[in-house]
Amino acid sequence: MVTIIHETDIKAPAEKIWHILWNGDTYRKWANCFSEGSYYESDWQVGGKTLFLDSAGKNGMLSTIETLNAPFEVVFKHLGFLKDGEEVFNTKEVAEWSGAQEKYILTEFPGYTKLTAKTQTMQEYEDYMKNAFHQAFEKIKELAEAQ
Repeated sequence: MVTIIHETDIKAPAEKIWHILWNGDTYRKWANCFSEGSYYESDWQVGGKTLFLDSAGKNGMLSTIETLNAPFEVVFKHLGFLKDGEEVFNTKEVAEWSGAQEKYILTEFPGYTKLTAKTQTMQEYEDYMKNAFHQAFEKIKELAEAQ
């Protein structure tokens, strides 16, 4: 498992960036950088259920929120995946990355907010994730600074 850290400074308050990150419509715009048409469903409860889904809603990651301090931090813990609409937890593949975290941290400074993502991923996905986060953060910055 490797940890990827991606940061960018955005000329917008944390609350506005948080809205862009987690509002359904704007989430889809930046999440397209990872998987076209992807979206998420969450109860937004610590220990609750969050699904990161493909465009058909049949495949994706099954996660929980480990820490939530809106609009400054959310930590997702990945637990399993959804395959053809079925929850999968107890496989060798899941065991390799189960427990991986994905953290989003917003730190306000005078005139801008630093957005940081710290993501644990399998080494074979490192380059893909670095590239996708770079593109996603450019889109988030564009949306936050344009609105």
